[in-house]
Amino acid sequence: MAFEGLSSRLQNVFSKLRGKGKLTEDDVNEALREVRLALLEADVNFKVVKDFVAKVKERAIGQEVLQSFTPAMVVVDIVNKELTDLMGGTQSKLARASKPPTVILMAGLQGAGKTTMSAKLAKPLLSQNHRPLLAAADIYRPAAIKQLQVLGEQIKAPVFALGDQVSPVEIAKQALQHAKDHNNDYLIIDTAGRLHIDDSMMDEIKQIAETVNPDEILLVVDAMTGQEAVNVAESFHKRSS
Repeated sequence: MAFEGLSSRLQNVFSKLRGKGKLTEDDVNEALREVRLALLEADVNFKVVKDFVAKVKERAIGQEVLQSFTPAMVVVDIVNKELTDLMGGTQSKLARASKPPTVILMAGLQGAGKTTMSAKLAKPLLSQNHRPLLAAADIYRPAAIKQLQVLGEQIKAPVFALGDQVSPVEIAKQALQHAKDHNNDYLIIDTAGRLHIDDSMMDEIKQIAETVNPDEILLVVDAMTGQEAVNVAESFHKRSS
């Protein structure tokens, strides 16, 4: 996976730094050059990489770092902190509806893993004594409904399904009513994906969103997507909000 490759590259860079007793400015520059290449190869936006490297360099090339007893560890800590900040810095929690059920709409392209992610999302909710309901609204992909039912059975989460002859909008609508009638405090709706963004896909997501008024729309993206994930996210946000 992309992040695994990036992690391996960064570990190699840090290992080289740790092998040096003292660091010079040239050592730091060489390490940052390799960090820059690793990020670019992981398809991180060039401007993001440029700003990231500049921030790390500003903090890493200083007398207090270069003259430290453990300069390599200080640089590693700086890179780690800046990477954390780059990824958002804080952990986002799921939205919670003031009146249950909390509706979560899963979106994304085909093959991104929405169905599996729906079950993965339900599992920790179950462990926290919540009562999630999974809704099978992907009527296009062969065996998508069955896959969600199997996953639901594995984690002991109920699955609402009406087969593949009912519209996804109607499935979502009835699933919401079912969740209310059966005291499910979370409703996770698994929707269909396409090989690419198209009008029919976006119209369907928009209609479902208008019907169930989700508290959270989660976009599932393959880790190998790279910068294209930004375009996908913008398209879904624009058409489903």
